[in-house]
Amino acid sequence: MKRKLIAAIGIAGMMVSIAACGSGDNKSGGSDAKELTVWLTVDAQNNWPELVKAADDAVTKKHPGLKIKHEYYGWPDKNPKLDAVLATDKVPDVVEMGNSEMLGYMVKGAFAQVDPAKFENSGQWLDGLKTSVTYGGKTYGVPYYAGGRVANWRKDIAASVGVKTPPKTYQELTADLDKIQKKEGDKFNAWYQPTRDWYAAMSFVYDAGGSIAKEEGGQWKANLSSPESVKGLTEFKNVLDKYMHGDKTKDESDRYIVYGQGKSAMIFAAAWEGATAADPKNDKTGKLKDNLENFVMPGPSGKNIPVFLGGSDLAIPVKSKAQDLAGEWINAFTGSQGQKGLMAKGNLPNNKTDLATLKNDPATAVPATAAESNWFVPMAPGWGQVEKAQTLQTMLQDIGTGKKSVEAAAKDADAAIDKVINTK
Repeated sequence: MKRKLIAAIGIAGMMVSIAACGSGDNKSGGSDAKELTVWLTVDAQNNWPELVKAADDAVTKKHPGLKIKHEYYGWPDKNPKLDAVLATDKVPDVVEMGNSEMLGYMVKGAFAQVDPAKFENSGQWLDGLKTSVTYGGKTYGVPYYAGGRVANWRKDIAASVGVKTPPKTYQELTADLDKIQKKEGDKFNAWYQPTRDWYAAMSFVYDAGGSIAKEEGGQWKANLSSPESVKGLTEFKNVLDKYMHGDKTKDESDRYIVYGQGKSAMIFAAAWEGATAADPKNDKTGKLKDNLENFVMPGPSGKNIPVFLGGSDLAIPVKSKAQDLAGEWINAFTGSQGQKGLMAKGNLPNNKTDLATLKNDPATAVPATAAESNWFVPMAPGWGQVEKAQTLQTMLQDIGTGKKSVEAAAKDADAAIDKVINTK
């Protein structure tokens, strides 16, 4: 999916209570409601409107006379609109959320609790997506679809140093990159890896057995200065030192544009970024279309590196007066038939069973295999404050520029995280 998921930090003026309006509450179930309002992003409107109609048809067949109203929003526009209506009684009954947006709203009590047993494939939901809809041991949303991260490199540049197939191990990868770097010189990025890209950096941390934070006894504590996390951060710094010769203060927001400029051989990025770099309006070399290749990113541990699993979830606002019908619509949209349709459109499914089928198709094997090993952010009440403060990005820039040692930067980041991570 061509977008960056952002975390929801706060919801001004929203004073609601999950306890008062669970999805099983007869007063708010609304199974006899006459209208259902569904908010989705323009991705659904532009790319799979027939799947939306199929869900509508399935629900209206069961509930004749029901009117289903759809509103579509761009990602930057949705949350301000949602925040405004959540303070009123005119809320949508279903709303699409980026999975990294869910936490802030769950902490504030904006969404109704749902029963996973009522949704197809819930026992097989992908771990990262399942985590994104879970807070305090309860479920407040349904995974919709997923998007992972893969390695992508230029076959022509690899071939120029005698490499004809993608690496299967991290040792093979670094050996290939060493050859490329030596041939192309120190003004070239054998691996263009933006320093502040915490999604990539934390993949190294989790691969080494570390984590951003751990929950113990109901309290969260930062874990970046643990020996395992430091090991992962140290390897990330090695990548920056050896292969990244660009600006060491950059983030990943324009990575696909930089890649398209032709001064890099590889990226580790969201699956759409390679293809977007090869778009004629971004490809300044005229060579990328037939020369880019995705492969599963190997980790230093010897296993596939765990990737941040992005994606979308569907939630039911706690003030909805049609929660039962909303659940029925979500199940019709995200169930087995819906997942087949979403996969046909190039998305990863919300469950492990369907994901396994994609591994058998050469066209989808790489992103499907990469997504099997995944991680997600700590589902702590104060995580939004950590993201807002850009604590991880600051740590990584301090490490990448040499301002601080890995150990010192990690220790400082832990101290900053611990101040807010348990605060709502």
